[in-house]
Amino acid sequence: MIANKKLLVLPGDGIGPEVMHEVRRVIDWMEQRRLVRFEIGEGLVGGAAIDAEGVPCPDRTLEAAREADAVLFGSVGGPKWDKLPFEQRPELGILRLRKELGLFANLRPAIVLDPLVDASSLKPDVVRGLDIMIVRESTGGIYFGEPRGIHTDANGKRIGIDTEVYSEDEIARAARVAFDLARKRRNKVTSTEKANVMQSGRLWRAVVSEVHKAEFPDVELEHMYADNAAMQLCSRPKQFDVILASNLFGDVLSDLAAALTGSLGMLPSATLGAVQPDGRRHALYEPIHGSAPDIAGKGIANPSAQILSFAMLLRWSFGMEEQARMVEQAVERVLAGGMRTADIMQPGMARISCSVMGESVVRELNKIAG
Repeated sequence: MIANKKLLVLPGDGIGPEVMHEVRRVIDWMEQRRLVRFEIGEGLVGGAAIDAEGVPCPDRTLEAAREADAVLFGSVGGPKWDKLPFEQRPELGILRLRKELGLFANLRPAIVLDPLVDASSLKPDVVRGLDIMIVRESTGGIYFGEPRGIHTDANGKRIGIDTEVYSEDEIARAARVAFDLARKRRNKVTSTEKANVMQSGRLWRAVVSEVHKAEFPDVELEHMYADNAAMQLCSRPKQFDVILASNLFGDVLSDLAAALTGSLGMLPSATLGAVQPDGRRHALYEPIHGSAPDIAGKGIANPSAQILSFAMLLRWSFGMEEQARMVEQAVERVLAGGMRTADIMQPGMARISCSVMGESVVRELNKIAG
């Protein structure tokens, strides 16, 4: 058995606790099979933390995340907290974790599994075999830049301000992650920005080019304006391998890429920090679908993205490639068998609940393990 791994679980709000429950089934299965043993802690974040402690990310949650080998995150937010002041919103919980832990590289795969080719809104021949990795810089840019806020001008009119700020070091370290990933894939990086109208975009293009020339000349690099990249994703998505983007553009493009796959409920993500001198690396794993408050508590959410986020955790934080592939294979086998949660339902398929999907994944794991 692989030695104990310290794992912090943050279910959060909405469907977060429901889909996280199904991941715990997978974790229990692994421990029963003596594949790994986790030391699991659980904490509050988002709206749940606001209700209990008055802040979206309590200090105790942050400290537990610092001490953990990896963080498995659910989702935050919902209409219950929409009227709170900006500085108290649930979404600031995840932003604080990213910033304080230095989680600068968000990896968002957009993969069309064979059983879900017909679930995409695009034609099957356009998306069949799609496999894109989006690297989104996640601790800089417009979500963190100063000044920001809503002010009143001399005429009494309100002005909203958000500032896009990037240093060359922030850009360079995200670029290195993208180039390194491309070497393990199809050896191509598409760097996106708006260098035609934004100064930060000009710097982004220049720094990415410098890193490419000095460190990764063997990787193919192309530059593309972010709006054109959005259009190209909808028309010829398979031209892309690794897409590198700023915080804002990465947010937009990754959700667009997710739509190509047929459902946000299928897509995981990983957000990684720098490797420390002791070899440790802070990392947080989460589905990209959000809290989905409209279906929370109904038992119909799709836990696949949360389960696949756990597979990414096994791969990236613990080097458990074989076990990660087992989990991914189990999810695909369930789908190949015609079982679908409501978000990916197709004619002739068997509609199942969140819990049945989790049970089915464990059943397939048993078959794979033998």
